[in-house]
This record gives sequence, C-alpha cells and structure tokens, in this order.
Amino acid sequence: MAVKLVYVLSDSVGETAELVIKAGLSQFNNGEYKIQRVPYVDDNKTIDDTIQLAQETNGILGFTLVDPDLRKYVNQKAAEKDIEAIDIMGPMMDAMERVFENSPRLKPGLVHKLDEDYFKRVEAIEFAVKYDDGRDPRGIARADIILIGVSRTSKTPLSQYLAHKRLKVANVPIVPEVDPPEELYEVSPDKCIGLRISPEKLNEIRRERLRALGLGDQATYANMERIHQELKFFNQVVEKIGCKVVDVSNKAVEETANHILHMIRK
Repeated sequence: MAVKLVYVLSDSVGETAELVIKAGLSQFNNGEYKIQRVPYVDDNKTIDDTIQLAQETNGILGFTLVDPDLRKYVNQKAAEKDIEAIDIMGPMMDAMERVFENSPRLKPGLVHKLDEDYFKRVEAIEFAVKYDDGRDPRGIARADIILIGVSRTSKTPLSQYLAHKRLKVANVPIVPEVDPPEELYEVSPDKCIGLRISPEKLNEIRRERLRALGLGDQATYANMERIHQELKFFNQVVEKIGCKVVDVSNKAVEETANHILHMIRK
C-alpha cells in the first residue's frame, strides 16, 4: 500500500497541527502515513502549491492558520479540488470568540512565545537555587544580578522573586571571617546590588529567628557588637566593588524587588 501524505499548513512552525494529526493517525493502522510540514504560510500562492501537491499525491490537509482570510481560502480551494482539509484551530477560535465576546489577536506563534517565557522562568528559578548563599562562585559570572548582604537581609526570597521575573540571580553572604569570592570583584559593578539594613532592625530579625529555632536570643548571632562588625565589613565590600546599595530595613521583599527592577532597568 502506498504511503499516504498529510500536509500540514501553518502560519508558525506547524508543531501544534502535527501533534493533533499524529494523535488522529494513531487511531488508524491500515496504512503508513507521512507528514510534511509547510510552515510560515502567509500568502495564497503557498496554499495553492500545497493543495496542488495534495491533489497529485491523493493526500489530505491539516492546517492551523489564525488569519480568517487564509483559513477561508484554504477551505474554498480544497473544496474546489475535492481535497480533504481539516481546520484544526479555526472552529475553536470561532467558539472562543463567541463565548469570550472578544476578538482574537490573530498573531501566529503566540503559544511558542508563552512556552519560551515559561522555560526562561523555570531556568531562572533553578539558577537561583543552585547559586544561593554563595554555594558556587562560578554562578557570579553567569548571573544577571548578584545580591550581596549579611545574614537575614532576605537574599534568598529576593533571589526567588526576581527569578520569577526571568532574571538569573546569585547571592553572596558577607561574613567578616570569610573573604568574598574573587569573582565578585571581576564582574561589572552594575550587576551587583548590596542589601543594607539598620543594626536595630537586623538585631530584631535575628533575635526572632533564634527564638523560632528554640535558641536563646542572647547568642552572638544577635549580639549588637557582632552586628556592627558585620555591617562595617559589608560596607567595606560594597565600597570596594563600587555597586549600588538598597536599604531593606523596613521594606517587604516585593517592595525591595521592585526597587531593584527599577534600578536595573534604568
């Protein structure tokens, strides 16, 4: 038995139409089929050529075209040539237009743009997890933003929030006893943002953290002398880098993140 040809006409890459057609073909085992994509259709000439091929090979057409004029043209020409043509997306869009009482955008390839946006966000979230809290200094060179701050300045939640905006964020903790990674001084200062906090606010946050862990709030971690030491070292680091600094003392994570986004866009 001769191989049957199915021609896929699309105003984008044709992946959607091919998946639907393959799902349909899987229900038939009485012959072999070959799918041939005809992508980026935006003129009648391409449609005419494909219909001619379908007629010569006794093939069928499946198409996903958002332009109503092109869809109408395919159906008209296919009927004239007695070619079986399946409008995969048209009836669905027409029904949605009636239900939503709104006109479609009629822009090809939007589903792939949405997918691309989704995968970029996932990639950024995975990046933030991998390079959280200075785990791997190699992430500094690859990051869109590097957050620098002492412990409890919301570096991790800020990294995750910004990752949802598709930004790759690494964060580096500043501790007086540990030299910051050399990579921090090799990247552009414009990518680095220091997170400053008042000693009083940091003391309050750390004491609350110790209590939540069931520890005494008089530990060195929340000691004011220790806090001043850490903040002094932080100031020395950001001054050496020459980066911008954001005060997070009385800001919610969302507020700080939006401030950072505004800074980097400027």
